[in-house]
Amino acid sequence: MSTKWNRNLAWAGIGLGAGLALRTYIRRSLEQDLQGQIVVITGGSRGLGLAMAREFARQGCRLALCAREAKALEVVKEEFTQKGVEIYTQTCDVSKRDQVDLFVSQVLNHFGRIDILINNAGVITVGPQKSTTIEDYAEAMDIMYWGMVNMTFAVLPHMRERASGRIVNITSIGGKVSVPHLLPYSAAKFAAVGFSEGMHAELAQDGITVTTVVPGLMRTGSHVHAYAKGDKEAEYAWFAMGATYPFISMQADRAARKIVEAARLGEAEVILSPQAKLLAGFHGLFPGLTSDILSVINRLMPKAPDDDDKTRDAAHRHVTPVASFISKPGEVAIHKFNQESKQD
Repeated sequence: MSTKWNRNLAWAGIGLGAGLALRTYIRRSLEQDLQGQIVVITGGSRGLGLAMAREFARQGCRLALCAREAKALEVVKEEFTQKGVEIYTQTCDVSKRDQVDLFVSQVLNHFGRIDILINNAGVITVGPQKSTTIEDYAEAMDIMYWGMVNMTFAVLPHMRERASGRIVNITSIGGKVSVPHLLPYSAAKFAAVGFSEGMHAELAQDGITVTTVVPGLMRTGSHVHAYAKGDKEAEYAWFAMGATYPFISMQADRAARKIVEAARLGEAEVILSPQAKLLAGFHGLFPGLTSDILSVINRLMPKAPDDDDKTRDAAHRHVTPVASFISKPGEVAIHKFNQESKQD
């Protein structure tokens, strides 16, 4: 019995060793020098997109950034130009295929190629399901799912022709675990995760790597660009707290470094923060229990008013003194990541 057990252990050890060796070989074969690479980043004018642009530039890359707001892009273009970074910027709504196709064609005309695509553009509406509308879901899907699909399909012919390319899709822990009061966002991110994981499997044969990035909460200052529904003041307060406190959220520069490294290595997936890893792992083991726990948490969250008209406002318009105090740690990120201009 002991001889058979030892033999099985030996074979298990050999299998584990072979698996680790194969993984190391694959990782080394996918490593890429980023110097001189052409990197396209959607939603690149602020927040995590800007943090990633700075890190790619630090690695010697040339940048092509798009966003919907021209003024924010101008600020970023000036920053990089002053640093001697070659950069191309253009306004683009990634939910519009014609705008995406035009942007990609102009980037190719400017640089001659696209080496790395970062699908990062996003929108977030915070509020209870009772306050959401079909339009909230459509907008979330249009930007965070169809925007990803549109941009990916636009660059694929070029990458396939060269048999080379990297696509990095910024999803969310909300695409692994659906969190209360973020349902349209989570639904779109779940779709994005499915698309990204499937494309990783399909495009490897074409020499194209696809990386699924799963962030948790991050200190990017983006909470001031969120929309709120229902009890708007209370919704802004809890969301701002989660997006600004160090023990809950991750520092954006650190997240950017991890994402750029994952792109360089051609990783299949990277979950950025310990909190996100813990939540994803727990949900994977105990999906029913996770849902039950979240249903209890939901009972403690702000309720929609009885006269709720289901309209939304820019969350920053509902900052109370308490919310302002709660989100104080996020003020540094607001300035650092070009979040000052706020939509109405």
